[in-house]
Formats: sequence, structure tokens, C-alpha cells
Amino acid sequence: MVFNSFIFWIFFAAIILPYYTVFRGKANWQNGWLLLASWFFYGYANWKMIPLLLIATGVFYWLGIQIERHSESEPKRASLLSTLGVIIGIGILFYFKYLGFLVEEFAALLEKMGCIDSKPALRIVMPVGISFFTFKLIGYTIDIHLGKIKAERDALAFGTFVSFFPTILSGPIDRPGEFLPQLKEGRSIDYDNLAEGLRRFVWGLFLKVCIADRITSYPNAVFGNVSYHNTTSIILAAVLYAVEMYADFAGYSEMAIGVSRMLGLKIRENFRRPVFAQNVSEYWRRWHMSLTTWITDYVFMPLNIAFRDWGKWGLYLATSINIILIGLWHGANWTFLFFGIYHSILLILVAATEKGRKAFEKKHRLKGRWFYVTPRRILTFILVSVGLVIFRAKGLSDLGAIISQCGKGFGPVFTNGLLEIGTLGLLSAVILFLKEWKDENQWNIHFLHSEHAWIRILSMAVMIAFIIFAGQWHGGAFIYFQF
Repeated sequence: MVFNSFIFWIFFAAIILPYYTVFRGKANWQNGWLLLASWFFYGYANWKMIPLLLIATGVFYWLGIQIERHSESEPKRASLLSTLGVIIGIGILFYFKYLGFLVEEFAALLEKMGCIDSKPALRIVMPVGISFFTFKLIGYTIDIHLGKIKAERDALAFGTFVSFFPTILSGPIDRPGEFLPQLKEGRSIDYDNLAEGLRRFVWGLFLKVCIADRITSYPNAVFGNVSYHNTTSIILAAVLYAVEMYADFAGYSEMAIGVSRMLGLKIRENFRRPVFAQNVSEYWRRWHMSLTTWITDYVFMPLNIAFRDWGKWGLYLATSINIILIGLWHGANWTFLFFGIYHSILLILVAATEKGRKAFEKKHRLKGRWFYVTPRRILTFILVSVGLVIFRAKGLSDLGAIISQCGKGFGPVFTNGLLEIGTLGLLSAVILFLKEWKDENQWNIHFLHSEHAWIRILSMAVMIAFIIFAGQWHGGAFIYFQF
């Protein structure tokens, strides 16, 4: 059940009507209703994985209470329980996401060495959204152990936090200290929340069906048959895939934020105009922010402290581990490892040259000047696009084929896939860029957020009409559902 489907809109209508009528203002009833809705939503994707979600929720609910109970009287036991929570969370991820891959790779190695005749088959079905709800649970136990939050004793509220249907499949990754307090108060209809939620949902829908699902035809055509294409087409496909990836994932996040807001709940922002980043470090501060801040808080900061005696080399090592883990978080594939290594090299280069760059900018008064900023943004976008080619490759052989084909030189651009994008797809991408440009430069030009009601209503009507007319309604699932 995806946000851009008719079945979801029926589902959401069935949820929100009793939520604001029969259960209006009653926190426990609303939380219980959301919990049932979330389990149904998750089960609709794969009902066989409901037991895993329920068991994980129950185990971490108990762990949180035990960690808090022993934090003062038996701090060592509390620390052990917190460590147990981290091990269980990582263990769930390892089993479902990485074990099958490692077994296959090890078996392939033994087969090449002549130790075995054939590779054993190990089929493990990966639950959708597992990377998102396990990170929620791991962060929950760590925060309790560090004294940042109290253990949640309301089972309905805790279950809703873990399973909340707008975020369970593709995030954003919420923090318990931000989300759980909102569940303590009953929610009533609020015009501002409904209006803002609808605006965010419609904008996300526009990103998904008018841009991502229209653009996807070209990268799919080129990377799906890379041996038939030249460097020119591969470069264009890489650029379009970068746009597709952003529109697809940001579109999901916007819709998730919008749905949550209409339910009277605020969740984390996930993107802040990454196309305007001036270096890769800034890009990661703007891209998938709920993941990057989670990794920074729970992995990078402890490592940075542990390696502080090593000076800048300790910083570089912590940075490398941090970004490689982000790469591997996406799944068990050598390409994700190389994606992380690629970005770690770029981040180390940024850190190593930062002092000299700032001195150069100050000396020549370059900071903020368009002729200095624009080339840096373009270079960052190119570097990110190259990284996404690694990210998209199905395996090392696929990546090798892409690199090999690029070595054969330029030529006429492949145009068949461009025809499927069409004028409406390009116009939609231009609308996205202009909107991002306006927000980045904080121009006082507003349509959906105009102070005049008639402009807001007209803008919303035009946007919805454009989505209906220009949207690609037969697109695939969101890219990040696979993670």
C-alpha cells in the first residue's frame, strides 16, 4: 500500500474519520487506533512479518523499563541490558539483511577453491522497513541508558512509536524523545495541521508521480542495457537518476510528514534542498537527515571521542566508519560498501582542505558570491551522481560493465527514454528546481503558503489538477522500500 495509490486514500479516510470523531481528544483510544492501523498497514505489505514486529516491540518495551529500573541501583546491569538491546537490534538486521549474502559469498569462495561442488541456497525474506524500525528501537534503549529519556510504560504509545504507519516503511527515523511526548495528549481537529499536512502531502505526491515516476524510464533503459549505450547516455542517465532518487525519496518523506501532520503529529524533516550543497559534507547534512543525524549521534560522536588522541587521523577514521556504515545500512551488496568508501574519500578530502578553503574564501571575499558558489554546487552534484551510479549498480559485475562502457567514449545520446519523460516531466523538474531555489534564497514569494486564502486555494487547485493531468500513475514502489 503506497501513498500514491487509491487504496491508501481509502485506508487513510477510514483511519482519520473515527480518529477525530469517536476518539477525538482521547489519547489512549487514538493511540490504540493508530497502532491497529499501523499493524494493518504493515501486514498489508507482508503479513508474515507481523510476528517479528510484535516480538521486537515487546522485547524492547521490557528492556527499556529494565534499563531505567537498574540505572541507579545497578548501573552495570543497566549497561549490560542496553548493550543487549543494541546486540538484538543489530542481530535482527544482520540475520535478515546480511546473513544470506555472507553465506553466498563464502560459499562462492569455497566453490572457487574446489572445497565444495555447488553453493548452498539460503533464502531469507527481508521484512520491509526493517532498517527503519530497528534503528528506532536501538536509539530508544541507548537514550534511556544515557538518561536522555524515561522508559515508556504506556504499551499503546510505545507500540505506536515503533509501528507508526507513515514512517515504518521508509522513515523518517523518529527519535523517542520527540515523538512519544506527542502521544500523551489527545488530538483534536486543527485547521493549521490539516492544511499544512495536505500541502506537504500534495507536494510529495507531485515529486513522486510527476517527476520520479516519469524520469525513471530513462535510467532504467540505459542501466538496464548498459552494453548498448555510450558515455553520453550513461552520464545523462546518472544525472536523471540523481533527480529521480531525490524526487522519489523526498516525495515519500513529504507525504509521510503530511499524513502525520494531518493526524496532529510532527515527525522529523528528512531533506533540506541537497542540490544546493557546496560540498559532499554539506550534502550529507541535507540528505536523509534522520539517518545521518542518527548515525552521527550514536556512531560518529562516540568514535570521534574514542579516537580523539589520534588527532585529525582519528577524525578521518571516525568519518570513514560513519559513512561506510551508512552505505552498508542500505543492504548487503559490495556496491553499497564501495558507495560508502567513495563518499568517505570525498568527506576526508573536504575535512583535510577545509581550513585552507576557508582562509582562501576570506582572503578573496568569495563566500556567498554566485560565481564561486555555483561551480561548487555543480561539482558536488556531479560527484553525488557518480556515487549514485555505484549505489544503483546491482553488483560489482554490473558496476564493472558501466565503467567499461564509459571507457568506449562519447556518442549520440539515446533518445527513446527521453520521449517517455516528455515535456510534462521536464516542466515538473523545472518547477521543483525553482521552488527549491526560492526556498534556498528565502524569497518572499508564496503560493501554497500565501497569506491570502484565495491564492492558497487557487494554488492547491492548480497543483492537484496538474498532478492528475501530468502524473505517471503506473509507476513502481518507492525506491527506499527495499531498504
